[in-house]
Amino acid sequence: MVTTKVLMGNHAVSWGVMRARVQMISAYPITPQTQIVEELSEICASGRLDAKFIKVESEHSAMASVIGASAAGVRAFTATSAQGLALMHELLHWAGLGRLPVVLVDVNRAMAPGWSIWSDQTDALSQRDTGLMQWYCETNQEVLDGVILGYKVAERVRLPLMLVLDAFLLSHTYEPVEVPDEESVDAFLPPYRSEYKLDLAKPAAFGPLTSPEHYMELRYRQQLAFEEAVDVIIEEGKRFREAFGRDYGLIECYRCEGAEVAVLCAGSMTATARETVDQMREEGKPVGLIKLRVFRPFPTAILRAALVPLKKVAVLDRNISAGAEGIFAQEVKAAMCNVPSAPEIHPYILGLGGRDITPNTIRTALETTLESKTRNDIPIWLELKE
Repeated sequence: MVTTKVLMGNHAVSWGVMRARVQMISAYPITPQTQIVEELSEICASGRLDAKFIKVESEHSAMASVIGASAAGVRAFTATSAQGLALMHELLHWAGLGRLPVVLVDVNRAMAPGWSIWSDQTDALSQRDTGLMQWYCETNQEVLDGVILGYKVAERVRLPLMLVLDAFLLSHTYEPVEVPDEESVDAFLPPYRSEYKLDLAKPAAFGPLTSPEHYMELRYRQQLAFEEAVDVIIEEGKRFREAFGRDYGLIECYRCEGAEVAVLCAGSMTATARETVDQMREEGKPVGLIKLRVFRPFPTAILRAALVPLKKVAVLDRNISAGAEGIFAQEVKAAMCNVPSAPEIHPYILGLGGRDITPNTIRTALETTLESKTRNDIPIWLELKE
């Protein structure tokens, strides 16, 4: 049974956590994610979720708490944004290489200074090498579904997951969301049973001093888990569709049949790009859209198959690797390197610090790429003030 509710993105997270029957929640407030843990505190207080709700004094402690809980075999959750995520940095590595399937929600927010509370993907993407899967959401439905599906995948491959949604554009925006009943979610996502956990009956050491004789193999097995995660995401995405009617792969190709140029993006701007592609298609322009939903594991083979038929790709980055270029553009270029007949990659920087991304912004990127006579290796900054 499904109930349709009008939920803001932050509360879609909370309802997903409740339906996933998370057993431990660690909370420290930071705008714009605070409503996630506020709602969860009320859910726990009312008895609708039987979970331990722990208030801590910093984001570092929040991540440390969920690491401890997950190591003890408990399904654990926390949420943060921007500077809070940066404060978690050390412990993200501990969760990643410790192979602990926690789910962390990051509400994308620009890094300071200048002090900002608005959307920007740089906070999440600057943590790309810490060993967490990263999934980006377009809608509030995808947010709720991502929490439930995220635990299913994370617990199968024993990797933590960072689920990412844009500040205010999703976090504080209300949309209709289908909320499945508890029995349906229970059938899809059974209770967490960890093969390896802290257990007084079976004493073992976790994360001890590791000599050069063994450390490299730990990293290799982590890499194998990320490779396995590609197939598991596809497999569990199909099971999710059978259970709830919605399918989630690693990428989505939209109106790419016959397209010469596609825009590639992630997060809430995908909805704007989708509308823009529809308008330009009606004008007879050969454009399409590729939505990057999963950034880690990076879907190299799937992306190559999708991009090779195109002549050009406009990569939209709401982020910047200072001194280089947008991070999605970097990764797409690396994936297409040495691929015969690879399309031209045209990088764009836009929307930093929450600046609006409108249909006209997307149209400018697509038309500039369509009309370009040469490859643009240097990113073009869209709607930059003089």
